[in-house]
Amino acid sequence: MKPLYLELEAVAGAVALAATTVQRLVRQGEFPKPRQLSGRRVAWLVREVEDWAEGRPVSDLPPPSNSSRRSTGS
Repeated sequence: MKPLYLELEAVAGAVALAATTVQRLVRQGEFPKPRQLSGRRVAWLVREVEDWAEGRPVSDLPPPSNSSRRSTGS
């Protein structure tokens, strides 16, 4: 069974954004709000994060080039 909820760091990693960016998007109303799990604990519903991600526009930008260096094995 996959998790139902993700904490901030896991959400940020899942959507390839910094945690501070996720928090800013929530404040701006551009990202799903977390759910209250207990008195001081919040997390994001995975389904809502997935829906947000699938609703993002398709980019016209090319993917970044691979910047890793390969050894030539001299």
